Amino acid sequence: MSSSSPKMAPQAASQAGPTAGPTAGSTRAKLHFSRFEFKYLLPEAVRDELETMFQYFVELDPYVSTKPDKKYVVRSLYFDNSAHVNYWEKEDGKKHRQKFRLRTYTKTPSDGTPRFLEIKGRHNNLVFKHRTQLLEEPRRDAEESFLWHPTTGALLGRLEDGAVREAFRFDLHKKHLQPVMLVDYLRRPYISKYDPEFRITFDDSLRGTATGSLDPDGRAVSRSVLSGYTILEVKFRYHVPKWFHRLIQTMELERVSISKYCACMRSLGVVQNPS
Repeated sequence: MSSSSPKMAPQAASQAGPTAGPTAGSTRAKLHFSRFEFKYLLPEAVRDELETMFQYFVELDPYVSTKPDKKYVVRSLYFDNSAHVNYWEKEDGKKHRQKFRLRTYTKTPSDGTPRFLEIKGRHNNLVFKHRTQLLEEPRRDAEESFLWHPTTGALLGRLEDGAVREAFRFDLHKKHLQPVMLVDYLRRPYISKYDPEFRITFDDSLRGTATGSLDPDGRAVSRSVLSGYTILEVKFRYHVPKWFHRLIQTMELERVSISKYCACMRSLGVVQNPS
């Protein structure tokens, strides 16, 4: 094993993977990408007004055309350690950071929706994500799975060899990672009619659950977070279009640095920021 952490770097080109889950204008899940992301925290009334104003420029992602309320479920199980190093790297504004999460797009474990292990990170202002889909059947050579948290052990046994698995195993050893927080929300995605690289998502109904499982039972402590607010995420590769700049200026919206994971960790009292 290398003596230094195998940090994953941004990739300019996206790599298509197996048909799985929601994507921007496609039914094929992207396994690797990098882009810029701006975030805004909107009260419901502001969200509704903004959503009405930009309809001329965007269209709904086809993936949600048949979904209730034109939204889909996003469920992520985040990994951290007892010192909550990933949490504090975000709160402290560290420019180069990465964290692991187990992600799917359903709350029903038996419906066949794929699951992915993801590295989500940042290099300066560029956000990157690398993901690998879990195997349907465990590997025969799932070596040290008994050493870890049950969720982590089962996860290692379902990962193909590759950079994501190598980085995950390294951080398990180096940072002593374990699953700490389940984050659920509903997402309504829009795609620009004029620039396929420009994407807008509205995320609401955020809920955090203090659990080590992607499929917790009813005994896990769960709480609604940021009730009454929507997180607007603007995702782009090269530039923000002028029409969106005008809308932001007209509505006097200000960018915020917000993490759903961190918000849930604070709300459930897992961590407390110094006063």
